[in-house]
Amino acid sequence: MAFITSLISLLAALSFFLVFIPCNARLKHDFYKKTCPNVEKIIYNVASQKLLEAPVTAAGALRIFFHDCFVEGCDASVLIASSETNKAERDSEINLSLPGDGYDVLFRAKRALELQCPGIVSCADIMAIATRDLVHLAGGPRWEVAKGRRDGLISKASRVEGNIPHVNQTISQTISLFKSKGLSTLDMFMPRIYSYNKTHDIDPTMNQDFARSLRGSCPKSKKLDPTVVALNDVSTPFVFDNFYYKNLKKGLGLLATDQMLLLDSRTRAYVKRMADAKTAFFKHFVVAMIKLSNIGVKTGKDGEIRRDCGSFNG
Repeated sequence: MAFITSLISLLAALSFFLVFIPCNARLKHDFYKKTCPNVEKIIYNVASQKLLEAPVTAAGALRIFFHDCFVEGCDASVLIASSETNKAERDSEINLSLPGDGYDVLFRAKRALELQCPGIVSCADIMAIATRDLVHLAGGPRWEVAKGRRDGLISKASRVEGNIPHVNQTISQTISLFKSKGLSTLDMFMPRIYSYNKTHDIDPTMNQDFARSLRGSCPKSKKLDPTVVALNDVSTPFVFDNFYYKNLKKGLGLLATDQMLLLDSRTRAYVKRMADAKTAFFKHFVVAMIKLSNIGVKTGKDGEIRRDCGSFNG
């Protein structure tokens, strides 16, 4: 499950700890039945073509969807470009590593929909549908997406930091932050591969060869490059499966919080179950994604339908 980020795997593993988020009553599976009946087909075609061009697209779109929902809610605010008077979410330091291919598939889908159904489908709904399709195309499960989200009217980089967990948090802190819609932070693995403590240069719970290989991608320096991205699954790149959990048992977790899932008594049995049964992982992942997609949803006058996902309607 190489393309699944640690945040996503944590969400699935901690889904039982999350506050239940009921589906917004104003969201409907057939929301576009009369106004844009081919919405899902159009998005699927765009997603499948983009995935053929760039296999990393699934990972990118999935990460972007998480980062969007956990800051202002699922309102596509992360897609807004900064202007001279506003530094948007997209340009916050933690979001600089979000892959361009993930953005590209969403903007492509919007352009395709505007040709068929101008001014009808929100960027927020496109994100939810495209993310589902990309996960499924990469070998993962499929679920029904309720629709009717509006696009947010605010996007500020200053609002991102307060929603992001700190480096090397405990499982207790992670559970708490997930409950309050926290995000995982960038480069959480750096303290694991350089000067871990006075006794060990590398975190002893981490596979030592894996740690040394990461040093090539992430050289030690005074200032980390926030755009550097490292795969957190060395076994099955670009395939949606449960190898993330299998790798934890081998000490191949990228982030400190990854390995904590196996070490903490509250999550250890759950991780082992996910490692042993892909169907169990898929089941809980779907539950987690449906909960996630209902965070902070805006409907009616609380939002808009953007003509361009990268800018507010003027």
